[in-house]
Amino acid sequence: MKWDAVHRTRQVLASEEGAVVKDWGGRLPIALVYANSYYVGMSSLGLQTLYEMFNRRPDVVAERVFWAEGEDPYSIESQEPLASFAVLAVTISFELDILHLISMLRRAGLPVLAAERDQDAPLILAGGPVPTANPELLAPLIDAAFIGEADEHLDHVSDVLVETAAAPRSERRAALAHLPGLYVPGQTPGPVARLQVRNLDAHPVHSVVLSHNTEFGDMYLIEISRGCSRGCRFCMAGYLYRPLRQRSVPLILEQARMGLQHRPTLGLVGAAVSDYREIDSLLAGLRDLGARIAVSSLRVNPLSEALLEALAASGTQTLTLAPEAGCERMRRLVSKGVTEEQILAAAERANRHGFPQLKLYYMIGLPTETDDDVMAIAELTRAIKERFRRRITVHATPFVPKPHTPFEREAMAEARVLEARMKLLTKSLRPAGIAVRAEGTAWARVQGVLARGDRALGQALNNLPAPTLAGWRTMVRQAGVDERAYLGARSPDETLPWNVVQ
Repeated sequence: MKWDAVHRTRQVLASEEGAVVKDWGGRLPIALVYANSYYVGMSSLGLQTLYEMFNRRPDVVAERVFWAEGEDPYSIESQEPLASFAVLAVTISFELDILHLISMLRRAGLPVLAAERDQDAPLILAGGPVPTANPELLAPLIDAAFIGEADEHLDHVSDVLVETAAAPRSERRAALAHLPGLYVPGQTPGPVARLQVRNLDAHPVHSVVLSHNTEFGDMYLIEISRGCSRGCRFCMAGYLYRPLRQRSVPLILEQARMGLQHRPTLGLVGAAVSDYREIDSLLAGLRDLGARIAVSSLRVNPLSEALLEALAASGTQTLTLAPEAGCERMRRLVSKGVTEEQILAAAERANRHGFPQLKLYYMIGLPTETDDDVMAIAELTRAIKERFRRRITVHATPFVPKPHTPFEREAMAEARVLEARMKLLTKSLRPAGIAVRAEGTAWARVQGVLARGDRALGQALNNLPAPTLAGWRTMVRQAGVDERAYLGARSPDETLPWNVVQ
């Protein structure tokens, strides 16, 4: 046993508020595996919801396990090793987390490939945006994938897991194959229909375990809506979690009262907080409760004056907007639905409310993009700076074509093109004193390969020696992976791996 890892998890547990520690006797032990760091994972309301729902049951004990570089995976609650659990319920929010998962399995002494695990090995059930979008990539690695939103169906899955706890893995897999929304490789016939929650009010989602060692550690998070009606053509989440659904103001205020007992700031969570239909009414209620509020990002349009006032009064330091592209042609191409006039007006309003910093998100390498389109980003940003006189930071990310979006068959731009355009943008904005934070091209292309991967790639991942770029390149070389085949354009008549999801 690695006592340093055990000691670390004990320290983490001691610093938390709301953790559940149960005796394992007579209960099914489930490891809630988040294949990223504790800092990132504890910001996931999906993970927190699973934790609450599983531990609500008297016949289950659910404990959290996070990836930590160079460390063996132990649970936070009882410091048990990963292989001791009967079920590994893995949340995969980002494609690159698949590499972390492989590392966790290796360090736990579990075979990476499902076919090589013993019948008494833990059952691995994957969920989250990545398995929902493309479970075929994971087919060689997991026993089943949950497609969609688990809120209304988790108890049914738990019943089966408990009832088959003493059975071999093959029988447990067969039992899961009969459940709606479960994709069991080799056993599920036909496309799996994505599951979604119909009535959000029946399933409140909010912070459960509070920790200061996370991105939103000073906040109590409350999900106010789910899904999006905008249809930006690059956004996988916008298509996976349709339609837009919203919680009622009274329910959110009820959760707010509970949250304010723990934190003075409430983080409102949703794909488009500024799109919430009753935002002014909600803000009035939160103001009466004395709450400070925070949001992750805002739509340029609509942008409620009451929301800007509330954020300014709450001491928000950075306002985040995502124009995505610099010219009208490109914004129409991606169906962003905002004009330059609206973007500049939003900057003026942000300046008027006194926010210290404005963060702008753009994408580089979108279909049909030229160098002139990149220069248009610089021109728009300089125009924004004329209206927002404080600090501006530009975040530029390479475009990665994702499953289930209108761009799912588009090619990803070549590395040399992305790098040249990132440099062009940085050089163009440097004289204006605007910092550009460019996401790495190499990792973005790995993400692109994984996003549109198939079973063959999943099988090849068994050759991954470490979750690093060097490890990735070793795997590509040894397994003979043709990265260009995954990153290139797909013909209209080509069958796509993710067609297994309806």
